[in-house]
Amino acid sequence: WAMTLKDGLALIALLLFFAALYMIMSGGPNPADVRGGALLVELDGLLVEQVEEADPKAILLGGAPIMAQSRGSDVIHALRTAAKDSRIKTVVLDLDSFIGGGQVLLQDVGQALDEVRAAKKPVLAFATGYSDDSYLLAAHASEVWLDPMGAVILTGPGGKQPYFKGLLDRFGVNVHVYRVGKFKSFVEPYILSAQSAEAKAASQALVDSLWSNWQTHVANARPQADIKTILADPLAGGKDMAQTALRLKLVDKLGTATAFGKRVAALTGADEDKGPGDFNRTSLSAYLSKNPPKSSGEKIGIVTVAGAIVDGHAPSGMAGGDSISELIHSAIADDDMKALVVRVDSPGGSALASEKIRLALAEARGKKLPVIVSMGNVAASGGYWVAMGGDKVFAEPATITGSIGVFGIIPTFEQTAARYGVTADGVRATPLSGQPDIIGGISPETDRVIQSGVEDIYSRFLTLVSTARKLPLAKVGEVAQGRVWDGGSARQLGLVDAFGSLDDAVAEAAKRAGIAPDNVRRVAIEAPPGFLTQLLSSIGVRSEKTFSRDIMSKLAARERLRFMMGIADAGQIFAGPAVQVRCMSCPLPPRSAAPSPTFNSVFSRMFP
Repeated sequence: WAMTLKDGLALIALLLFFAALYMIMSGGPNPADVRGGALLVELDGLLVEQVEEADPKAILLGGAPIMAQSRGSDVIHALRTAAKDSRIKTVVLDLDSFIGGGQVLLQDVGQALDEVRAAKKPVLAFATGYSDDSYLLAAHASEVWLDPMGAVILTGPGGKQPYFKGLLDRFGVNVHVYRVGKFKSFVEPYILSAQSAEAKAASQALVDSLWSNWQTHVANARPQADIKTILADPLAGGKDMAQTALRLKLVDKLGTATAFGKRVAALTGADEDKGPGDFNRTSLSAYLSKNPPKSSGEKIGIVTVAGAIVDGHAPSGMAGGDSISELIHSAIADDDMKALVVRVDSPGGSALASEKIRLALAEARGKKLPVIVSMGNVAASGGYWVAMGGDKVFAEPATITGSIGVFGIIPTFEQTAARYGVTADGVRATPLSGQPDIIGGISPETDRVIQSGVEDIYSRFLTLVSTARKLPLAKVGEVAQGRVWDGGSARQLGLVDAFGSLDDAVAEAAKRAGIAPDNVRRVAIEAPPGFLTQLLSSIGVRSEKTFSRDIMSKLAARERLRFMMGIADAGQIFAGPAVQVRCMSCPLPPRSAAPSPTFNSVFSRMFP
């Protein structure tokens, strides 16, 4: 008891120290003044629809901070504001520490960069190395700079994911799988050693479509770039890859960060106080603080469903069924709210949570509140389920959607236990007593019940889509089966209504609500971060950005994140819920992913 009290007092003292530090910092000179010159957009880490909220307790107790993230809508708002701001002479795009983001969101930011250039303001981009995602943005710049020791390496979407069957077999774990849909491949890493032929064919078709879309977009943004040659042979110009990029007009200039800074200084003026290569600038965060979103006009709420859909409450960056439904209900209760736009960027998750969010949207529509869905990078499986709550559904050609299917997975450990001399015995009142039994095994009767439940949810899913999309049930059954579609195919199949961005969705919502386009006020419907989260963020504890800037290190970091996402997915699978509507073959942008405490406890029991 004494030790607990001591630890508690120490934690309180630490929090008070941070609070005092925060107040001191807040009372100092305002760093958010717009200095003019250049708007410096440093995209460190990831570009996301909704920034993940760090766990303050985990950080205070020594947990690792999550990777730095920038919210796409913030970047777009800043760029569009800068295009009309006479104080901003140019936009500087610093991509040196950028890892990536989803293709749809990157293209939306690219469009905002085009608006800056249309306002006769140059956009200058710099990086030590460009990959697919960073180059997709850089292609919109008027000047693309590359470090002389750097390279442009374009790989295209796709890659490998971990498969756990061999590991599970080694430890005697028996994985019971229940699914509907021959393309519902989320369970494959736990029952196969490699991707099935059906899943591989569907994934290849999706990757080919996304890659074609990427190449078309880059060609339109930077037609002088010889993309075909670099894709055919990354070493087409010899070992000096920077010179190759320059010769193929992928970049305009080779120069160090200092040389790049001097070039910007020639346009905006130098900042002599900070040394050579520095220029007059305003940071993205400072600019946003001085240029918040419009605060007048008729309110249209923006509800973001980002990340895995989970039961209960969840922090930002994940979609908690209770969290989001409560936010929707609060919007419904606001008499000034005229419409809702739901921005979906999720591969799905819990069927129950997905339905809870959809029902909340249905309630909003029942109150005569227009509900428009805007699909971002991914709106698949449970994300697509949620989208069926809208009056109209917008997607973009590079959106990943569909994956209409259901699966269930339960691991049992009878073989593992037997190796250590552990057996199970007892009595039961019915064949379902004590089931599912993770030590004694799952009975045939339980298998039938669970499979029936999965089939029932799948039937509900099909009926839901048939009703919402006004499609024959047989037609939905043909395009379902858990298959993932790109946005272009989804539109042809009738799974979405139209191509369009978040702006188009807002315009449609305003039209249905009878609001003039210039009288729209966008309001983010989301819970504010807690005090501790804001405090830690304000003193720079939250984000991690210590990784190498050369292109191969960034590509390796991306693949490490992909692997960690697979590990984290495994933890969520084994922790439940047992029945999910989730997409495995959706090539998501990397997010901060690490095994959760639940994952650790589950796997420690699996592999003692």
